[in-house]
Amino acid sequence: MGRFFINGTGCVSAQNTTDKDYNLEKFEKLSSNVVPAFKPDYKQFIKPVLIRRMSNGVKMGVVASSLALKEAGLNIPEAIITGSGMGCLRDSEKFLESIINNNEEFLTPTSFIQSTHNTVGAQIALGLACKSYNVTYVHHSNSFESALTDAMLMLDEDTKSVLVGGVDEIGVMTTEFNKLLHYVKKEDDINKSILSSKSDGSIFSEGAQFFVLEKEKSKSTIAELIDVAIFDRLKKEDIATKLNAFLKVNNLDKTDI
Repeated sequence: MGRFFINGTGCVSAQNTTDKDYNLEKFEKLSSNVVPAFKPDYKQFIKPVLIRRMSNGVKMGVVASSLALKEAGLNIPEAIITGSGMGCLRDSEKFLESIINNNEEFLTPTSFIQSTHNTVGAQIALGLACKSYNVTYVHHSNSFESALTDAMLMLDEDTKSVLVGGVDEIGVMTTEFNKLLHYVKKEDDINKSILSSKSDGSIFSEGAQFFVLEKEKSKSTIAELIDVAIFDRLKKEDIATKLNAFLKVNNLDKTDI
């Protein structure tokens, strides 16, 4: 494969990462086991008349992609590739709830239409008037990695710039199901060190991250993307072996990091 450069980034997360002056010293401590994204001033990025029609995931995606394109000095990318494990989850839940409440009768399709995984990529393209390649990958926890791999393959051909990103949002009903399955940490665990925690589950959150990948290095280049690898289920004792093998393929050693 050729060389791929990250020339622009945009991130909407649980921290105020849309602020260009943000740094880790401003890190806000967790106060809940389910952390919503920090909401930026959406009116700076989206027309007010459109905001109320957009789901949370779409708004996060539009903001993150706008920041990435601005940083890269790019108006319209040659491709938009998105990864989403759950899509616009809140609208999915609304539609399922309306099915139950209305006994599967007299349903309005709006929530269903807006819940599809490719809604984010479609809205970004509409806002940019971009009619180029637009694909969304729905590979559960590997969705972003799949999108990134596709972006690298496209750049290896004739494409010069790709906007690639990942988006997922919190759903109230789905979160409650995850709590029942012990996928979410208990409230009394959040004040302990997450890295040394031995309890079941994790802290749940949401966000959107987009990157502008290009063949050429520029003034805004942040890093070079060298390789991507996706692993299936690994035993804990196999992680170090796999990581060392991945580094070796790229002529690196763990001491280089």
